[in-house]
Amino acid sequence: MNGLQRIRLNGIDAPESWQACRDAAGRPYRCGKDAAFALEEFLSKSRPIRCVGHGRDRYRRVVAHCFRADGQSVNSWLVRHGWAVAWLRYSKGVFWGDQPIAKAASAGVWRGSFKIPCEARAARFKRRAAC
Repeated sequence: MNGLQRIRLNGIDAPESWQACRDAAGRPYRCGKDAAFALEEFLSKSRPIRCVGHGRDRYRRVVAHCFRADGQSVNSWLVRHGWAVAWLRYSKGVFWGDQPIAKAASAGVWRGSFKIPCEARAARFKRRAAC
């Protein structure tokens, strides 16, 4: 893909920028913002980013699996480091093996308690969760 496009990372679900989680001590923190900052730092170490599209979602965003210039999977990295959860409904389990690594390390959102992002969105917008 070339140019700037809105991309939905395939097979994962990351916290929204407004989403609050709780750390191990029960203190709230903006896990979505922390996830975005962690992603930016990860991406900055090996550019350009290459994405392989798998279609479009209902918001017309490209759904893709993205890779840094060094070949590391962005989608996998986010799940493995606890900044996203594997979304089985859409990934067919591709990133499921990364999640126990993050859980075992208490990394990212797994360092405390959090709502699965699709559940947090549903609650915020008073809809039924599509997870």
